[in-house]
Amino acid sequence: MSDKTDQATQHRNDMYGNIDSRSEDDPNVSALIPAATVVLVRQGDTGIEVLMLRKNSKITFGGMWVFPGGKIDVADYPGGVADEANIDAAARAAAVRETQEEAGITVDAQDYVFLSHWTPPPGQQKRFATWFFVAKVEGAMDIAIDDGEIKDHAWLNPEEALRKHAAGEIDLVPPTWVTLYHLSLKPSVDAVIEYFSENTGITYNTRVVPAASGERVAMWKGDAGYDEWNPDTTGERHRLAMPEGGFIFENTVEQY
Repeated sequence: MSDKTDQATQHRNDMYGNIDSRSEDDPNVSALIPAATVVLVRQGDTGIEVLMLRKNSKITFGGMWVFPGGKIDVADYPGGVADEANIDAAARAAAVRETQEEAGITVDAQDYVFLSHWTPPPGQQKRFATWFFVAKVEGAMDIAIDDGEIKDHAWLNPEEALRKHAAGEIDLVPPTWVTLYHLSLKPSVDAVIEYFSENTGITYNTRVVPAASGERVAMWKGDAGYDEWNPDTTGERHRLAMPEGGFIFENTVEQY
């Protein structure tokens, strides 16, 4: 491992661990675990509200505020056969199941709009390749958490959630943070659904490298440093810097 990585400053919500590989084919890289999550949005008095759940501190992503979701099981595939041809249906089924288990509510899978797909960088950490969907819901809704895996819930305005994260009041992993950021750019729930119904969701194949300044940077396709794994390359930006003081998102290549 390079000296630059050893010296990197790391935000408490940097979920990516020490990246020790640049190829999915390296033998020490953990296999990807298919997963799905759904971003439930409703129109509130202060604008968009998103259902957020706080994970038990003793499990994966412990203490984090997340969207309902989890691992895709074999039973989620049509016919119980895990294959790539049916991955969209399986991801939707998993999101429905996890939302029912974690929040006690059911939203029809056909109401889900594809939002994004996230793949973590190669490494030894547990790696979830996750399909993100967004769905509009209405009304107060009776959220029921189990007080086991999920310890709390809240309907949060995306901008409010980002402010709370910046102030250190809540913990958000990078995919959740970036999703909230993009939602914060839209004026209403209907605008969110309309946009993502008409535009293909983004695929985030993540690469994490420490910059010369010491801060760790997550980069995605289109960033000038992406191909060479070099965050100090000048040019276009599609990245999340993760210094100890807080997340900083730069995006000059994707329009929302």
